[in-house]
Amino acid sequence: MGGRAKGTPNKTTAAVKDWLSEIMDGERARFLSALHNLPDEEFVKHYIALMPYIKPKMQSVDVRATIEQEYKEIERLIDIAPDDVVDKIAAKMMALKKKEGGNG
Repeated sequence: MGGRAKGTPNKTTAAVKDWLSEIMDGERARFLSALHNLPDEEFVKHYIALMPYIKPKMQSVDVRATIEQEYKEIERLIDIAPDDVVDKIAAKMMALKKKEGGNG
């Protein structure tokens, strides 16, 4: 079968990316100067617009859904674990709770 292997970048795409990268690197000082000469409001707007390229966006987390998913996983593990293992884990948890001064 012909063509490139899966995961191998297209040569043209790679060449264009390299070329654009060189242009961007060559214009870095000019870009920074232009960015710093913007009014504060515009500077912040552009600064924020660039953030996703260096920092991934935070995903909102539904704590309740996360806890429910964790409990489901624990239940699944308990269902498949040997009884003696489950008993040891339960005993350890009870001992830890007692040590912490918890009830129940």
